[in-house]
Amino acid sequence: MLLICLPLLVFAQSMPEPSTASPPNSYVGNQACARCHSAIYESYQRTAMARASGPATENLLSGEFTHRESSVHYRIYTQDGRVWLAFERLNDPSVRGKRELLYYIGSGRRGRSYLFAVDGFLFESPVNWYSNEHTWDMAPAYQGATEIPLNLPAYPSCLQCHVSEMKPPLKGTENRYPSPPLASAGVTCERCHGPGAAHTRGGPIVNPAKLASERRDSICRQCHLEGKVAIERAGRRAYEFRPGELLSDYVRYYVFSAERNGLGAVSQVEALEQSRCKRKTGDAMSCTSCHDPHSSPVAEERASYFRARCLGCHGYEFGEKHHAGQPNCIQCHMPSSTSIDIAHTEVTNHRIPRLPQTQPPLKPEMQAAAPSLVPFPDSEEARRDLRDLSLAWATLAGSGRADAVPAAERLLRAAVSQSPTDPALLAPLGYLEQKRGAADSARELYEKALALDPELIDAAANLGVIHANAGRLHEAIKLWNGVFERAPARSAVGMNIAAVLCAQGQFEGARSVVMRVLEFNPDMASARVLLRGLNHAPPACK
Repeated sequence: MLLICLPLLVFAQSMPEPSTASPPNSYVGNQACARCHSAIYESYQRTAMARASGPATENLLSGEFTHRESSVHYRIYTQDGRVWLAFERLNDPSVRGKRELLYYIGSGRRGRSYLFAVDGFLFESPVNWYSNEHTWDMAPAYQGATEIPLNLPAYPSCLQCHVSEMKPPLKGTENRYPSPPLASAGVTCERCHGPGAAHTRGGPIVNPAKLASERRDSICRQCHLEGKVAIERAGRRAYEFRPGELLSDYVRYYVFSAERNGLGAVSQVEALEQSRCKRKTGDAMSCTSCHDPHSSPVAEERASYFRARCLGCHGYEFGEKHHAGQPNCIQCHMPSSTSIDIAHTEVTNHRIPRLPQTQPPLKPEMQAAAPSLVPFPDSEEARRDLRDLSLAWATLAGSGRADAVPAAERLLRAAVSQSPTDPALLAPLGYLEQKRGAADSARELYEKALALDPELIDAAANLGVIHANAGRLHEAIKLWNGVFERAPARSAVGMNIAAVLCAQGQFEGARSVVMRVLEFNPDMASARVLLRGLNHAPPACK
């Protein structure tokens, strides 16, 4: 019996007219804004933000390809007004099926991901459309997958930057959203200006340009700052942030102190902070110094548009002397390069290097040095925040970085001594204890965390492993059943349940669980092998 220790939408087509009875903090949608701001509304509809998400039927380019590593052929097509992803493994008729793609995520400038639902749970498609190379291919993290990853949950952290008015997942679940999960497609006006119901009745609304710099920049950072690790503050969720507030009150970001070569797909804010332009101008410079959030220049006007932004600071006299025959400033000073984290994708260098196509070289000692995390943006308050810093190190350790484990253990123990009733600290410390073989200590930490927050999925799954390895199978099954009901994409949990039931001779129960696993993960080889064994007469547990 193999027991596995687990590591840590319907879019409304239009918004209703605002009611005089609507609460002042409610949302009204772009159409309400258009009545008074028609020109801005029209120009905004052509921006990448406005096109950040929508029904899958919009602008779909059908296609097909065969993924070499898994020998699976994928086909994306439209039929009777619906979009489908079909898959089949060559020479293996047992692996064949399709999913209806419901929504797209991404403006299409770099590419698009797609979402589908199974039994009310929302998932990311295993294939993406990549605009730069005009091709369909596997999602970035699954280029080398040998099985079809059809159980990739659509987490709130993945959706919140591309959609508006997202509703959180149902209580205790990871990716089962209310229907509809959000009110409108794309990034709406109110993502930057806040709820507009009061404004439609003559009340105020947030104007980012009039906010203090940190609150102004928080609006852009909510989607354009990723960091190395993001930790939600105690009792807060990142998607609860509203314009006018401080993003740092909701989520803390951490980056490596040593500058690394290469740019990620979502690293504009971090890169800009490293630029000479930002270092010299300070708070006076923001994203909107160069970008108009209400409009985007057309391709033929892009060079002149951004040159005007550069010369707004550097002066037109400088422009007449500095490569006057080359009006495209960004070609040399903000060159595109291949993303280090997303395949087939290029990113614009917001470090704005003085010399074209240069990156600051890493010193030899930095290349071999252990990572050092610092908060971004940096502050004394953030550096003193032991809770969030310890969780950042724990996240790195949980992702497989062995060099992060010592710092994670040390800081988590210190943080737990300060906050002994914080389940967010107890659970990852339990995981590290479990990984080093201290089962009793891990069990105590998990049990304490679950007593404080019974909805912790990872803690319940891992505590089930400890119980099972100690022979407490009833307790293990109880925990795993709760996890598998709320997170059926956790295939390893389902397989643990099936293995125990099969060993106990409960073949029908085991078969039912394996069928549930395959409903969400139809290409899981171990599940298909076990199902074949259970379908034999007499049934076999392998």
